[in-house]
Amino acid sequence: MAKSSSRKNAKSSSNQLAVNRRAKFDFAIEEQIEAGIELRGSEVKSIRMGHGNITEAYARFLNGELWLYNATVGHYAPAGESHELTRPRKLLLHRRQLQRMQKALSEQPRATVVPLRMYLNRGLIKVEIGVGVGKRRYDKRQTIKTRDANREIQRALRSANRY
Repeated sequence: MAKSSSRKNAKSSSNQLAVNRRAKFDFAIEEQIEAGIELRGSEVKSIRMGHGNITEAYARFLNGELWLYNATVGHYAPAGESHELTRPRKLLLHRRQLQRMQKALSEQPRATVVPLRMYLNRGLIKVEIGVGVGKRRYDKRQTIKTRDANREIQRALRSANRY
């Protein structure tokens, strides 16, 4: 019997645990990398239940390692002892990926590493991080203008296709 290709894609919405929707609005993302994250047992359960938040999170290098700061993971009630909500968590990357990110950060003075989304990949929790440069106010206005224009075009096409 042939294998069916019903394996869900990693970008499927059912696998997403937390999304940073403001990241692509506030930053021009230049490079994206998938990273593992070092978690404790109760944190894994809590994130799987949907109690993770990466909206205000950022990543920073410390002693050659990449750490995720300000990511909130809620308490998991059935666990006996609770964990710290916003403790720094180590991001797991290969050495070459770390070197490439450090090089990108050193070349661009306003660059920042931001988490874009947290998702499940084959049962493991992964974080998609991106190297981004903060947008200026006029860049954000241009993004809003483009998004509104595309929305109007889609509305016009939908109404034209109805008749």
